[in-house]
Amino acid sequence: MTPPAYIDALPTILVVDDEVRSQDAMRRTLDEDFEVFTASGADEARQLLERQTISVILCDQRMPGMTGVNFLKEVRDRWPDTVRIVISGYTDSEDIIAGINDAGIYQYILKPWAPDHLLGSVKDAVEAQQLQQQTSRLDLELRTSNTVLRQRTATQVQKARSEFDFGRIVRAEGSPLNAVCDLAARAARYDLSVLILGESGTGKELLARAIHYASPRMSGPFVVENCAAIADTLLESELFGHKRGAFTGAYEDHTGLFQRANGGTIFLDEIGETSAAFQVKLLRVLQEGEVRPVGATRPIPVDVRVIAATHRNLETRVREGLFREDLYYRIAGITFTVPPLRERLADIPPIARHIVTDVARELGRPGASLSEDTLACLTAYPWPGNIRELRNEIARALALSDSNSLQPDGFSPRVLQGRSTGGADSEDLSAAVPKTGTLAERLDVIEAMLLKETLLRHRWNKTRAAAELGLSRVGLRSKMQRFGLEGASKS
Repeated sequence: MTPPAYIDALPTILVVDDEVRSQDAMRRTLDEDFEVFTASGADEARQLLERQTISVILCDQRMPGMTGVNFLKEVRDRWPDTVRIVISGYTDSEDIIAGINDAGIYQYILKPWAPDHLLGSVKDAVEAQQLQQQTSRLDLELRTSNTVLRQRTATQVQKARSEFDFGRIVRAEGSPLNAVCDLAARAARYDLSVLILGESGTGKELLARAIHYASPRMSGPFVVENCAAIADTLLESELFGHKRGAFTGAYEDHTGLFQRANGGTIFLDEIGETSAAFQVKLLRVLQEGEVRPVGATRPIPVDVRVIAATHRNLETRVREGLFREDLYYRIAGITFTVPPLRERLADIPPIARHIVTDVARELGRPGASLSEDTLACLTAYPWPGNIRELRNEIARALALSDSNSLQPDGFSPRVLQGRSTGGADSEDLSAAVPKTGTLAERLDVIEAMLLKETLLRHRWNKTRAAAELGLSRVGLRSKMQRFGLEGASKS
């Protein structure tokens, strides 16, 4: 048996027996797994114990001068951490009782012993000693290190706070998210419920975490549940808990997420997908400040801040009778809307750079980057899946590329074409040209769209696009800068 990883050396065993043949037999049984010492009597064993730390003693009961039990009583007083085992060819009940009561014997093994039984008993004794030592250390630390533990907790909270700070939400200097984050930072200080609106993949959970760690509840837990991911019956048990036997399969008590979030924040994502029946139960929890686990007879008080999120228009669902009006006003103490990526194009380059660094680290591809043409290509795509889709595309391109500098042709065809699957043609000139404005203004719109269409068609290859348009590369770059097709890639 290989010793546990946390043991620096083999555990030490002391065999005390006046018969040399017995000593040799036990040594052969144990020396593959342990460091074995031997002694022919109590005096020799005592001398060895004074200079060597011993994990387990195997002591014969009938020895000249002193019985094994009497010697182990002395060992218990002087070396209490050593586990004591008596080996005897006699079944005297008085010896056994004295060994257990007076000497604190771990086990009483009768001769003739079987090698497998002896080896198993010693392994169990060593494990018991190690567990006892660990428990003693933990007990001592808990008794004497409250200050250290508080400092460790405070350090971990500060680390989490810096990790999920509003400043860590990646965005451009003039991003529409700036106003959202500024308002959320002010609201975080007050214990009000929050509703975050926005399409899937826009980073609503990231905003919720920033609110939690900027609030007075930052030392408490932050618990997340996606309300659309599980059925109503399971959602009730998951959030509120259940008692053993409350329903088929409830084999033990289950603590709900509201109880686990006590003193902290619970983030209920996609709350707009819940049923009317569940909404009634959730409303009661929010009004009363207590949960009743399924099958329980008494409610349990909870102190939790609720941050809810949805991609739905809850006001519309309220008018349609799909969402309770009283619950809506309960969760919408303060409402924030996270705009989609297509409404904050300047955010795409810094987010993409952050993602490629993160994904490259996960894939073991340090040093990966995005070319300027790639950033311009990514900025031209509407990203219906928002940040989640952007991350998947970058991961795909990085996995399929042999170069650390990702080029536009490494991305999906829909990204290169600048349109989402099933969407309207983004290059429909007749629909996009404004019906008002000066001739120069309207011609600028047409020129910008033709320029973009050509770049997309040639997968952002500037040489081929310039040749088709009859421009030099310098002339093409000048027009890209003029119409914001290159400036976005450098933001």
